[in-house]
Amino acid sequence: MTEKRNSILCPNCRKLISLDETACPYCGLVRPGLHQTAGKLQNILFAFGPIKTIIYVNVVFFALSLLLFPGGIHPGGSPFSFLSPSDQSLLLLGATGTIPVIEYHRLWSLLSASFLHGGILHIVFNMMAFYQLGPFVLREFGLHRFVNIYILTGIAGFTVSVLAGVKFTIGASASICGLIGAIIYFGKSRGGSYGEAIYKQALGWVVGLVIFGFLFSGINNWAHGGGLLSGLLLAYLLGYNDRKPESAWSKILAYACVLITAGALIWAAGSSFYYRFMT
Repeated sequence: MTEKRNSILCPNCRKLISLDETACPYCGLVRPGLHQTAGKLQNILFAFGPIKTIIYVNVVFFALSLLLFPGGIHPGGSPFSFLSPSDQSLLLLGATGTIPVIEYHRLWSLLSASFLHGGILHIVFNMMAFYQLGPFVLREFGLHRFVNIYILTGIAGFTVSVLAGVKFTIGASASICGLIGAIIYFGKSRGGSYGEAIYKQALGWVVGLVIFGFLFSGINNWAHGGGLLSGLLLAYLLGYNDRKPESAWSKILAYACVLITAGALIWAAGSSFYYRFMT
């Protein structure tokens, strides 16, 4: 009897190859078997697609923040305070800043804060911006680089704001600014009429953010700046589809980011409800 070899289709060139190949003999893709495994994880973790999954998680955590302490909801006042969770709810669910990170040693809040919002208008504006920008980065950079940029720039933005002394902060805007930074790099690097148009459009977003940040109080400009600059840097380091395919290591990093994020959010939700209803 002959020994049966496990075979797969190369995720890049779709040629039939052995599962244990260190590199595809046809297109040179490194560790194609690892790419295959990553594809299976993708189907599990992003059953609704990455854009919708991120939006759904933000909406769920906004609802949780309102349910934890309903007395914190403010039906009156300014439009920005409508349906605002209490600070206690936000702290329990993973708001970040010098108070959570330095005083309470909640370092994981640098990650979880990107999925919390301070009011209905806050989450609506952020998710609308994400819904416009996310699909472009997803298409031009690929799923795994998109995930890395979104999650890591959120962490970077909030780290900058903690170092700048911001006491208490939340929101997806640091990650959204990271997407803008990646788009700026893409447009400038790609060049041509298409790249130039993308570059100018992304700069328009930056100008709008700067104006908005100076006109309204309570805007975390440090997180916005940190997210933007880290998005530029990550886009430069990771590359985009027109320049090079996603590497196996980029996929490993992406799934590590997703699993750590999921762990932090599950811990935040579970510990919050335990504190609120069981103690």
